[in-house]
Amino acid sequence: MSRIADYRQVAPQGTVDMIERLAARVPGRRFVHVSGGRLGGGPAAVLRAAVPLLNDLGIDTRWEITGGDAAYYATARALQTALQGAERVFTQEGVDHYLEVNRGNAKKLDLDADLVVVHDVQPASLVGGRGAGRWVWRCHFDCSAAQHGAWALFRTLVNQFDAAIFSLPQYARRLGVPAYVLHPSIDPLSDRNRDLPPGELAAVLASLRVAQDRPLLLQVGPFTRGHDPLGVVNAYRIVKKHHDVRLVLAGSAEDDPDSREVLADLREAAHGDADIILLELPVDAHIQVNALQRAATIVLQKSIQEGFELGAAEAMWKGKPVVGGATGGLAQQILHGVTGYLVRSVEGAAFRVRDLLNNREQIPRMGVAGREHARRGFLVTRHLLDYLALIVHLTA
Repeated sequence: MSRIADYRQVAPQGTVDMIERLAARVPGRRFVHVSGGRLGGGPAAVLRAAVPLLNDLGIDTRWEITGGDAAYYATARALQTALQGAERVFTQEGVDHYLEVNRGNAKKLDLDADLVVVHDVQPASLVGGRGAGRWVWRCHFDCSAAQHGAWALFRTLVNQFDAAIFSLPQYARRLGVPAYVLHPSIDPLSDRNRDLPPGELAAVLASLRVAQDRPLLLQVGPFTRGHDPLGVVNAYRIVKKHHDVRLVLAGSAEDDPDSREVLADLREAAHGDADIILLELPVDAHIQVNALQRAATIVLQKSIQEGFELGAAEAMWKGKPVVGGATGGLAQQILHGVTGYLVRSVEGAAFRVRDLLNNREQIPRMGVAGREHARRGFLVTRHLLDYLALIVHLTA
């Protein structure tokens, strides 16, 4: 397990010293995070790194998770999807059951703390049984276009907190409590982002049957329409007319008809083209993703509807230029013309990839700039500074 001192080698100079000074200002504070689970990305990815480090700094920090039956999980998923703007049907009976299960969760969990941060939808209604500490709702997705019924319920819940945190200002809604903006982060020392020795890198690529005998284009992300993997295939086909490249699409299919349909279309698109490699990976395939990003020549994140996922920051940390959609968190991560390019079409993505392949000296130059940009803005050390500042501010 990494300790805070280990990050001196990767964080900007002076960052760890500043973290330690802030931690010294909150002696004896108790800090609790509550999420819907310990696996996957989003809040879990951040908490896996941040919680041990906060404890290493002497701050009593716990991570609790809520649980329930199938109906509880189904309602929580439907509510979050509706808050993200999609049409979902959820019944009053389902909502009542969700609230009742969380009342039971509140009795089972240790939520006695100076600051409780509740992540996303599943545990949100725990606030109804809050104690004397300060409570904050951390929203990791864009709820600016939420379905009316879902937001009517959640506005009532969120206004029972002392504050809310969003990943971008435009993801927020008007609330009766203060709102803060806090970008997510990556852990540079985790399996997903740590340096890989040449032998380990080669072994992982061999297990995935990915060769490095020509320029490699890569997109990592869910096989959904919002991440536009089919658009990446079409961009690759334009590039392929001019450059002998290989494309790898790596990710997971979500358990819904739309995602299954996208995956079927991708399999059909890849059929007969040995240079399109489609890899279905489990959510915990961190070393495999790390190896693929390190092997890539150019990384694409051609989303047309993006939250604040961190595939671009991960790739930049590994010194890769990123061609990404001009949407959501990608517009914060990619510095256009410096660490990569922001694009709005298949043709734009193909043009930028071709330009990089025609001017190969740009690739390492953008890679160096991207790594430094990720170091300064998207490492967990910056996230720790934000959390500690929040503890100081809210529990003073």
